Amino acid sequence: MYTSLYREMAVGLGALAGAGLAMGGYAYAAMWPGSRLFGRALTAPPRPGELALTFDDGPNPAWTPRLLDILERHNVRATFFLVGSYAEVQVSLVRRMAAAGHLIGNHSWSHPNLAYSSAERIRTELTQTQETLEEILGEPVRYFRPPFGGRRPVVLQMARALGLQPVLWNAITPDWSELSAQRTAARMMRKIDRHQSRGYATNIVLHDGGHVDMAAYREPSVTAAGMLVERYAGTHRFVTVDAWQETAA
Repeated sequence: MYTSLYREMAVGLGALAGAGLAMGGYAYAAMWPGSRLFGRALTAPPRPGELALTFDDGPNPAWTPRLLDILERHNVRATFFLVGSYAEVQVSLVRRMAAAGHLIGNHSWSHPNLAYSSAERIRTELTQTQETLEEILGEPVRYFRPPFGGRRPVVLQMARALGLQPVLWNAITPDWSELSAQRTAARMMRKIDRHQSRGYATNIVLHDGGHVDMAAYREPSVTAAGMLVERYAGTHRFVTVDAWQETAA
């Protein structure tokens, strides 16, 4: 009797452990930027002298213009992944970004985690943003960053069906909650220098906006971006992610 009971308990625990591993594996594949289990995405090539400044969750009417001023002073071009519902009401700001030579990308309409969204929701989020951005810009939009980095095969498939290249990153810090620009910049510098020593470019994520509030407070992130530009302008080449297109698979 006890032997049978223990055997059943062992089988049950084994099933739970297997389910836990499967859930952990899904979370890794869906959320970790370095994972390629669900498909490939553009991250950063073996070009240690290059940096891509990328900004998520804008346009932000309060802080994006200040960021654009900083980038213009240093003649640096960046990549902005825009929330479609924000872009729709910030048309002039989106056009200012493009006119300054910055690359505009699709960051979904309302910033859901697409790894856990229905196929219909994914299609709507990407298509509505794509149509809005292309109407504003008068030209195709070719790059897409999934909110939170969340993806699964159907997300990447739908993005590519729209002509969008998925883009992730290899350098991020919690700048959305960090109040010290100095700490954010220092953390990024360590990551940049580590990638440099390993022979890779750095795809940097900072946030000029916030998916909960279009006018989110982003002074620390904007200031940190300026600090990175000042630190690396003389030693590295700042690029937009389309410079790495040939490295994507």
